[in-house]
Amino acid sequence: MLLFDTRRVKARFGTFVPSAVLLALIAIPTFGAAQTAGPSPAPVTAPAPAVPAPAISAPATPAVASPAPVAGAPKPAAEDVPTLQPAPGSISASLLPQNLSPWGMFLNADIIVKVVMVGLALASLLTWTVYIAKSIELFAAKQKAQNQLAILAHAATLDAARAELEGAKGPVVRMVDAGAAEVDRSADLNTDGIKERAAALIARIEARAGRVINRGTGILGTIGATAPFIGLFGTVWGIMNSFIGISKTHTTNLAVVAPGIAEALLATAFGLVAAIPAVIIYNVFARSISGYRAILADAAAEILRHVSRDLDRGTSATADNWHVVGMRRPAE
Repeated sequence: MLLFDTRRVKARFGTFVPSAVLLALIAIPTFGAAQTAGPSPAPVTAPAPAVPAPAISAPATPAVASPAPVAGAPKPAAEDVPTLQPAPGSISASLLPQNLSPWGMFLNADIIVKVVMVGLALASLLTWTVYIAKSIELFAAKQKAQNQLAILAHAATLDAARAELEGAKGPVVRMVDAGAAEVDRSADLNTDGIKERAAALIARIEARAGRVINRGTGILGTIGATAPFIGLFGTVWGIMNSFIGISKTHTTNLAVVAPGIAEALLATAFGLVAAIPAVIIYNVFARSISGYRAILADAAAEILRHVSRDLDRGTSATADNWHVVGMRRPAE
């Protein structure tokens, strides 16, 4: 049995024993916690004992008031001042639209967009004016031409048709007078030459009547072709101004941006309102004018048939000229 002399141990190791005991007391709880948590991926070295430092709380930073502006000090430049972005819910009421009716949007639109919309409104007014005036003119001209064509169809001679149409006006009457006058001037010439000259003169009168009745319809084609693009120009200009407004207000909130875009789109609506009726009315007039020219062509053919029959009979459009192509006036 081994006997230890505590005095000898104490004299030999001195104060090392209490320190070892303290380290053992610290390591036992740490070792037990490591065993409970599971194996550690890396060996843990027990830290050396350290004296805990007293907790020192950081002193609170006192609030520093902004210095008052000094009289005579230079003001900061505008670019040095940061611009604050307005929150979506704190938009100024002055930026919000007050009237979103078509009239209100027109009043709030840019001057270029206003000019475009006023021009398109005038074009639409011109379209409907031409429609009303030309419809009345075409209806009257077709009725007159049809009545005069019926007289030509039932007349026995060109002279009889001329007598029935006396006092009337219109291209059919002018064609009848031209055919009769050509026969009178060519009384002693060849019948084939009379027919050719009468046909050429009547064709020119017919073409002139077609040009006269076609006046005013060209503006409809112009409006129908250009109004959408004019309205699109106003829309592009308005949207460009809307983007400029976005950059000035520093917000993309729809409540601020949408009214400007709506004002721009109103110009496109004006363009369509002016263009669509113009195209439809132009097509209607094109068909009506084609029908009117067909009536004039029928009248011209009827007049030439009367001239040909009168020449074959040896008579002219006047009662006193009976010597066409060497023929003598029959005895009464």
